Amino acid sequence: MNRGELRAIETSLEAFLDYCFQGLGRVERRQALGHYVRGLMLDGERKSIEPVAQRLAPEGQAQAYRQRMQEAVSFVDWDQRIVFRRIGERACEMLPGIAAWVVDDTGFPKKGFKSVGVQRQYSGTLGRIDNCQTAPSLHLASEAGGCCIGMQLYLPKQWADNAGLRALTKVPDVIEFKEKWKIAIDLIDDAISWDLPRRPVVADAGYGDATEFRNALVQRGLDYVVGVSKTTVVWPPGTKFEVPPSGRVGRPRTRPLPLDGAIPVSIDELGQLETVSFRRVTWREGTRGPQWSRFAFVRVQTAHKHKTGAAPGSEVTLIIEWPPRSGKPTTFYLSNMAPSTARRHLVLMAKLRWRIEQDYQEMKGEFGLDHFEGRGWRGFHHHVACVAAAYAFLALHRALPPPRNRTPHGPSVQADSAAGLDQDDRTLSALPSTSSSSEALTGLAHLIE
Repeated sequence: MNRGELRAIETSLEAFLDYCFQGLGRVERRQALGHYVRGLMLDGERKSIEPVAQRLAPEGQAQAYRQRMQEAVSFVDWDQRIVFRRIGERACEMLPGIAAWVVDDTGFPKKGFKSVGVQRQYSGTLGRIDNCQTAPSLHLASEAGGCCIGMQLYLPKQWADNAGLRALTKVPDVIEFKEKWKIAIDLIDDAISWDLPRRPVVADAGYGDATEFRNALVQRGLDYVVGVSKTTVVWPPGTKFEVPPSGRVGRPRTRPLPLDGAIPVSIDELGQLETVSFRRVTWREGTRGPQWSRFAFVRVQTAHKHKTGAAPGSEVTLIIEWPPRSGKPTTFYLSNMAPSTARRHLVLMAKLRWRIEQDYQEMKGEFGLDHFEGRGWRGFHHHVACVAAAYAFLALHRALPPPRNRTPHGPSVQADSAAGLDQDDRTLSALPSTSSSSEALTGLAHLIE
């Protein structure tokens, strides 16, 4: 976004940021945070604090701007979850067709080893083991757009157990080592505590393979459609279980055992059985036409830890994708949604995970999610919250139709008013860049004076 475009949406952007940062300390801090978000939205190769200050500050004031933003982002103590909550509330009011909560994690490559949480570890973003940070996040997703409502850095065990590293990067005492799926559950618990409308949870196999993650979702009353690895084992469809009669001595038997000698099979093997039928399912119309593939839907019970005596899992739907040009099934999902759920809807939910990949791509490419150069815990999380706010504002503008297509007295107009989004400022692509740089800076300078 150039300076002219930024100035053209200034009224609605200021109202949105006032809402996001309300109550986060003195007005000077909130102004500096708003200024930082504007800098993240402006075009530029780097989106760290110093180049942001250089781009935005009037002549001779870059150093003062940098100091104010540095203090607000990296040093002052404020709770980034407040910003994420307000993003979530505003998105739920205004973003049409929110269908899912999507969980994933993204990587931040680093050259040194002093930034909080950095070590050589696997990153799905990089596709390899490398020197990086990783952070799970929670997103609202719809076909119209998405936004991030929570992100927390994964702190490897060697960091969590090292008092020196923790002190150097000011990791709070309450932060301890947690697997990524546990961090994701914490983010979901935040969203639940904010009374956001509950949606099915979508995740890839990095989370779906964790039986504990799926069970935690069930305990919270949430539906899910999650990817799982092809080696996941299940009891064959139709397997019957019975608790054997207890003997006269010893503890009463409680574990159900399969009848007729059934044994678990991998879902990869199950998908290639002749008894499993596949059918074409189209889940959406894309820019290149209908998106479709071949799917099978089988009701199964998981056999996690069956060798150690674990009981069979609750019945779930196994979704198997076998593309027409592939020699075997390629992708597998488990869902606890009702058996009556339409098959197209199950596939649509599974495929909605593309939205979080789009979010990551734009948050990094357009808003500098991975450009933060500070080393501390606090600065990292404040930065990602500011990026999330900038991206959410853009997502809402994209998703809302132009004024001529809106009902004058409809609920969407009321929602715009509540969000502070002016109807005349809605479509960024239609805003001409007619203002000079000096005029644009004048329009923004009063926000941090």
